Amino acid sequence: MSAGLDAGKPTGVLVVDDHPIVREGLRTAINSQPDIVVLGEAEDGIEAEDKAIRLMPDVMVMDINMPHRNGLDAMLSIKQKLPGVKILFLTVSEQEDDLVRAVRFGADGYLLKRSHVNIVIDAIRRVAAGEAILSPQMTSKLMIELKAKGEEPSLSPREKDVLSLIGEGLTTSEIADRLFVSKGSVSTYIHRLIEKLHLRNKSEAMAYALRHSLRQ
Repeated sequence: MSAGLDAGKPTGVLVVDDHPIVREGLRTAINSQPDIVVLGEAEDGIEAEDKAIRLMPDVMVMDINMPHRNGLDAMLSIKQKLPGVKILFLTVSEQEDDLVRAVRFGADGYLLKRSHVNIVIDAIRRVAAGEAILSPQMTSKLMIELKAKGEEPSLSPREKDVLSLIGEGLTTSEIADRLFVSKGSVSTYIHRLIEKLHLRNKSEAMAYALRHSLRQ
C-alpha cells in the first residue's frame, strides 16, 4: 500500500509519462508546492510499476498512451499490488473507451493534458484526499456512455461462470472442460464478455474478475 497521508508529511507523487518535457514540467510545478513532492519519474508502464513498488507514492500522475506497457494495463497490475495508491490519469486521449476502462478499473482521476497546471495540482491534492476527479470535457462523454450501456453491464449466468473461471486463470480449454461445453462456445462467451465489459482482451477480463471479486 502507499505510504499514506501522515499529518505534516508531503503527498508523495510518481510522475509517469514517456515525454521528458512533460515529466520535467510536472516535476517543477509539483515541487514548487509545499505539501506535494515528486518521489520519482517513469517513462513507461513497466518502469512505473517497478518504481511504485519501491517508492510507495501516495499518488501516481500517469499518461495512458506509452510504449512497452500503457497506463491502463499498468494501473491494473499496480492496483492489485498497491490498492492504496491513487492514480490520476493525465492524457491527451478523449476516447470514450479509454475513459470508461479507466473509471471501471479503479482510476481516481482523469484529466486532459490541456488542463491548466493549477488544475492538475488541485487534482493531486483531491485524489490524495479520496475524491474522484474528472475533466469537465469528459464528464458528459462518461454519462452518455454509461447511460447507453448501463453502469454495470448485465451478464447471463453462463457469462458470469466463464468470467469467474477466467479470474481463476483457466485457459479456454480448461473452462470448456469445467463447464462441459465446447471450446468454440467458450470463445463466444469470452468475445461477448469483452464487448459487454468494454475490454480489449482476456487479460483485462481476468483483471475485471479479480477486481469485482468474481473468483470462486
